[in-house]
Amino acid sequence: MRCPYCNNSRTNVLDSRVAGGKEAIRRRRECRKCKKRFTTYERVELLDIKVIKKDGRTEPFQYEKLFKGIIAACEKRPVSREQIENVVDDIERDLRKKEKTEVKSTEIGEMVMARLKKIDKVSYVRFASVYHEFEDVSEFAKKVKELKK
Repeated sequence: MRCPYCNNSRTNVLDSRVAGGKEAIRRRRECRKCKKRFTTYERVELLDIKVIKKDGRTEPFQYEKLFKGIIAACEKRPVSREQIENVVDDIERDLRKKEKTEVKSTEIGEMVMARLKKIDKVSYVRFASVYHEFEDVSEFAKKVKELKK
């Protein structure tokens, strides 16, 4: 593993633990040269899941892309990194349980919103605003009104 700071190939593993519902190993590492610390994740690579985008294109499912989208929705909210990892791991697990290897992006979006709704309502509305491409404030108000019910 190369250090992301100085590109040195010699690192020490300081700590390893199971992450993401036993589906990954989280390793805390330290570079032998610059002494900076960083975290890596090791996952089993399974069958490729293809995501069918709204415009019909397909692309491979990207754990990091989904993770970053949820991180953006949860920014400055009381949602831990571990909670977000659990959401993404849970969604990926559900997708892998399906018999199909292709899934619509809208289905993934609905899965994210269902989970965010349980964790943090503000993050849910933020994600929904991007997912549903809200055009104005009235669409936000409508979504908030739905939440109050």
